Amino acid sequence: MISVFDLFKIGIGPSSSHTVGPMVAANLFLASLLQQTELTEVTGLEIELYGSLAATGKGHATDTAILLGLLGHQPSTIDTRLTSQYLSPIFADKQLNISGKHSVAFDAERNIHWYGDTVLPYHPNAMTISALLGDGSRYQQTYYSVGGGFVINDEDANNPDEDHATPTIDVIPYPFNSASELLEQCREYGLSISDLVLANELHYRNKEEVFAYLDAIWESMQDCVTRGCQNSGILPGGLDVKRRAQALHLQLCAEKDQPSSKEDKLVAMDWINLYALAVNEENANGGNVVTAPTNGAAGIIPAVMHYYRDFLSGYSIEGARKFLLNATAIGSLIKQNASISGAEVGCQGEVGSACAMAASALAEILGGDPAKCLNAAEIGIEHNLGLTCDPVGGLVQVPCIERNAMGAVKAVNAARLACRGDGQHFVPFDKVVETMKQTGADMLDSYKETSRGGLAIYADNRIPTASQGVSVKYSQC
Repeated sequence: MISVFDLFKIGIGPSSSHTVGPMVAANLFLASLLQQTELTEVTGLEIELYGSLAATGKGHATDTAILLGLLGHQPSTIDTRLTSQYLSPIFADKQLNISGKHSVAFDAERNIHWYGDTVLPYHPNAMTISALLGDGSRYQQTYYSVGGGFVINDEDANNPDEDHATPTIDVIPYPFNSASELLEQCREYGLSISDLVLANELHYRNKEEVFAYLDAIWESMQDCVTRGCQNSGILPGGLDVKRRAQALHLQLCAEKDQPSSKEDKLVAMDWINLYALAVNEENANGGNVVTAPTNGAAGIIPAVMHYYRDFLSGYSIEGARKFLLNATAIGSLIKQNASISGAEVGCQGEVGSACAMAASALAEILGGDPAKCLNAAEIGIEHNLGLTCDPVGGLVQVPCIERNAMGAVKAVNAARLACRGDGQHFVPFDKVVETMKQTGADMLDSYKETSRGGLAIYADNRIPTASQGVSVKYSQC
């Protein structure tokens, strides 16, 4: 089982695989470099990006994320309002202060190399960072950003049987590799999915630490929605996409006490749309969001949790914790048995996974037993099968922002549909995850976060793309 501490992470937009992961990789490279040599021995740096990281890296701010990481910043703590200030010496003075301690000459145009047509064997999201040393040698490491902010290096890739996430599956109280095993253990021990996941988490950490982390994740999600509802303007990148959440929030608040609104049985859907739009507009603007399980799908789980908070009776912080714990089990199964990476399996691995996670968690909140939760998760994945990742202009904006709103509404419907049943479903969850993985393997690369197919080719020459060499500059609020 992948821990909630691994699956949900506070990071920086617009992408967990193309922004958060590369920044994490830069942090790992610094730590590895310091074990090999003194910083004063470093005379230069080279960055090579491959596959999807190169094809859509400029629109996803991959280059600036790596540079921020090399400066010593981390996704969970960086003040995104100061991003331009942090990067200014690199672009204006062509100097990079490694880890804030040792400055070397660095020209982003010459020292960052983009190889969009070259895909390394292990994963389409690959990067190599090299340090040039005073004795003429070179120290380099290759990293793979495999989705959701997870990063592995060549050693990890060459030893795929080693699970580097925590906790490890062979020592936790209730190990499971499949939904059938999860359901069997829930039934045998009389546990809900959230209770079983909590028991596994408590094998490594005390309850106070686990609850504090869950509360911090939920608080960050709520803060993100609040910021998204407060900010307006045009999103960066050249598509001229207008932020809609603020206007929608004002409209819904103005209509709240009107008779027509009270009579509208689907008004909750408008609010779910709002919550999702707010998060993903913040993500598209390069703000702080929670990977859930990715940034591209970061709005779905917060939107459904806000629906629980604002429209269902009996909301409590305990319920919010159960929601995240339940979602962890589903996300863990999908990541272990398929993928949550859009570059690997398309958006079915991002929005589809988040939809399944939110559906299962809401089903438990609605009183559904583990069988109904897994039914809800299966519905969430099944009806996102084949969903492509085709961001226009290489930006996490169109269709990504609206796609989160659709995924959130679909998750609510999946949970309600499953809770009206008896937990039985024709296609088991494990089979639909396997199908999602195979569908991703069959999908053309042009539909897997390369901006070379689908809606992405709708872009005309006025829209900047990675091939045009236009880097996104984020205007922070």
